[in-house]
Amino acid sequence: MAIKRFDHIGVTVSDLDRVTAFFVGLGLEVEGRTVVEGEFLETVCGIPDSATEIVMLSVPDGDTMIELSSFRRPDHEPGSPDAMANELGLRTVAFEIDDLVGTVDALAADGYGLVGGIGEYEGVWRMAYVRGPEGIVVALAERIG
Repeated sequence: MAIKRFDHIGVTVSDLDRVTAFFVGLGLEVEGRTVVEGEFLETVCGIPDSATEIVMLSVPDGDTMIELSSFRRPDHEPGSPDAMANELGLRTVAFEIDDLVGTVDALAADGYGLVGGIGEYEGVWRMAYVRGPEGIVVALAERIG
């Protein structure tokens, strides 16, 4: 077995439009939007009679995608939107950016706040966690040295 490449990260959301707008605001681009249902989806996710709408977002370098999925049926199961970093499971989606403070300020103007604060690591990185819509935590890192 050999992995050929990293393809995408999937995130299940309730409000597909709101979460899409959040990531587009960070600089990702919508590559496509579609509804998936039927035998393929039921087989892969193991949920009979399921249907989901997905949006595929690409990062500027084009190497990795984010798949946002909102199930039309069955109803969503509640997650833990206020989860902290020590809660088990996938916690963050991380991006390298150019202007951390400017990005944090822009996100704050849209109602998205820091999980903690802006930290600096050994004069090389400046980093912060921002809690976006539906509790999605985005790690933003700026190379400073």
